[in-house]
Amino acid sequence: METLEIIGGVVILIVCLAIIVLCLMQEQKSQDSMTAALTGASAESFYGKNEGRTREAMLAKTTRAFGIILFVATLAINLVPLFID
Repeated sequence: METLEIIGGVVILIVCLAIIVLCLMQEQKSQDSMTAALTGASAESFYGKNEGRTREAMLAKTTRAFGIILFVATLAINLVPLFID
């Protein structure tokens, strides 16, 4: 049982470090809605249509995926001992 706990702890540690690095790599979001209201910009621009392909979008998707992995790994580490004993 100790081996599974060690492996799970290492996985959680690596995923946590990856999430921290990914969050630090993302740019700080400004208040886009306020800027759009003042300048009259809309989401129909080229950037608005290709927003899912940008670096920021990829970082956000990757961060979300690592968050899900962290959640599942934490649940697994806490629930597996209940079924093994």
